Amino acid sequence: MDIWKKTNWKNNKEICKKERRMGLRFRFQKDVDKNVRRACIDFGNWIRSKYYFPVRIVIYFKSTPYIKASDGEFVSATFFEPFSKIDEPFIKIATGDFHQMTEEWGEDDALAAILGSIAHELTHYFQWINDIRLTDIGLEKQASHYTKKVILEYAQIREHP
Repeated sequence: MDIWKKTNWKNNKEICKKERRMGLRFRFQKDVDKNVRRACIDFGNWIRSKYYFPVRIVIYFKSTPYIKASDGEFVSATFFEPFSKIDEPFIKIATGDFHQMTEEWGEDDALAAILGSIAHELTHYFQWINDIRLTDIGLEKQASHYTKKVILEYAQIREHP
């Protein structure tokens, strides 16, 4: 069962309404590094070619090193899961520590980490859209699994992120 391709969402009448906005969109703060922006756009184009997004999901790329989550914790990425499937979810990704990560790991690994954050949070989107019910630990384990799976799949067609 590949939850990125699962279609449980088709059982939800609100999601299947014709006038719904669909798809994956990216929004970048102006200070986001141009290499990060390019890598994310390329990755997003590849994801759009392989996967369907029945409810619009926007990913906001921030130029800060961390994002304050709804619980007050500072994180590198977060998924906002609306209670109702009528509302649109969104993701925030922090990219402000890209230069520090590049110094420590090299540019390819730093970009791969950011792309991994995208894949991780999109897994939460697919868990939400398909009503996957697991414990919090189970949801995170599943997200980690799909992060590796998607990034390895992307690496098969791309030498450098």
